Amino acid sequence: MSSLADRLAAARGGVDHPAQPDRPRPVPVAAPSDLDAAVAEAAAPAPQAAAEERPQQVDALVGLKQRAAEALFVRIGTRLNDANLSEQQLHALVREELNAVVEAEQAPLTGEERQRLINEVRDDVLGLGPLQRLIDDPTVTEIMVNGPDNVYVEQSGKLGRAPVRFTSEDQLRRIIERIVTRIGRRIDESSPMVDARLEDGSRVNAVIPPLAFSGSTLTIRKFSKDPFKVADLIRFGTMTPQMAQLLRACVEGKLNIIVSGGTGTGKTTLLNVLSSFIPAGDRIITIEDAVELQLQQDHIVRLESRPSNIEGKGEITIRDLVRNSLRMRPDRIVVGEVRGGETLDMLQAMNTGHDGSLSTVHSNSPRDAIARLETLVLMAGMELPLRAIREQIASAVDLIVQLERLRDGSRRITAVTEVVGMEGQVVTLQDVYLFDYAAGQDANGRFLGVPVATGVRPKFLERIHDLGIQLPAGMFDPVPSR
Repeated sequence: MSSLADRLAAARGGVDHPAQPDRPRPVPVAAPSDLDAAVAEAAAPAPQAAAEERPQQVDALVGLKQRAAEALFVRIGTRLNDANLSEQQLHALVREELNAVVEAEQAPLTGEERQRLINEVRDDVLGLGPLQRLIDDPTVTEIMVNGPDNVYVEQSGKLGRAPVRFTSEDQLRRIIERIVTRIGRRIDESSPMVDARLEDGSRVNAVIPPLAFSGSTLTIRKFSKDPFKVADLIRFGTMTPQMAQLLRACVEGKLNIIVSGGTGTGKTTLLNVLSSFIPAGDRIITIEDAVELQLQQDHIVRLESRPSNIEGKGEITIRDLVRNSLRMRPDRIVVGEVRGGETLDMLQAMNTGHDGSLSTVHSNSPRDAIARLETLVLMAGMELPLRAIREQIASAVDLIVQLERLRDGSRRITAVTEVVGMEGQVVTLQDVYLFDYAAGQDANGRFLGVPVATGVRPKFLERIHDLGIQLPAGMFDPVPSR
């Protein structure tokens, strides 16, 4: 390869004057383009060499981290599972032993690198490893792990890839097992799927090989440590102040309400807000697959279903809990989500004096919610005629609140629909509020519309007024056409 001097001379049109290694060559102020190309080409190997050094440094830190974690497990041993140690004592023990391990390594680390190493190893031992900083980030609402190398998050309603990864499939499996064992559940090849929760109530779903072909899959739906209140949903644009007044009146008036929506639309968050309207004197029983609801009242009984044990016995389903709750003198029954035969038991409870019950269902519109409830009742195996099922639904359900996640990432109530009754073989519905899509979008693509009244006065108003609950006079007046 020719020297840099030869190429510089060639770029000037000749090679008559070879470069002197001990004399610096002056660089013209306005160099031709081919001279710039020659200089750039000659200088290219230096950044490449630096780029080759960085992975070596990263590999060294990863190796140091793995050795520190292994040494920490050896030093602490079974004390990690000591029930006599409080959470604060356990963290203090790990911090003390980890400092000793890092000192023993005698690695040339800066203060920042040392603290980062300690934090990451502590997260591996006590927390959720690389996911811990995502859990601690209040702007992250959902975490999706598609194998050890692919981690995605949802922020402001938008999905994106997170700058974290697991060192191996084994590390990811350890994190999953740590989550599920804390609440007495298990995950293995005989039971490769599990629903669980974190200590703060965040929902967790995990699937491991052989079902998850690309590696263990983990999904965490985070819940706010400070539960959202009705003022927060109004600020987010999920609902309007008038709609909040209407929903409060419906809950206080003991209407049976179904919150409908797709995955990630905020059904559980809205159910939390609706349940906050329940009077303090009512006895509330909540029934869930994994406890998520964050009710603020005092008189609450929280029930959670249980999967079968390793012998295939001991399963307690949502349906079992709904049936049992009727013997517990409930004023309100709140079912986190109906997804099977328990729908029939819930409808029967709504029809037998347990007014004011709340639940959620997966569907894309109020009409679809009725159809899905019909299908779920059929899953109970009672072989009821379709008309009898529809009559049960029309008699039990008073209101359907539809949620959607719009293209801009926001979660909005798009319909408040009253279940009126039956006409022939059809359950009749009427929309009280509908989202105004015609308002368009702003410069950032955010929808400007809000739910507006359709002009229909719901039939349940008489029931609410009989209980002494007053609503503003113009609440149901239609919005003038644009």
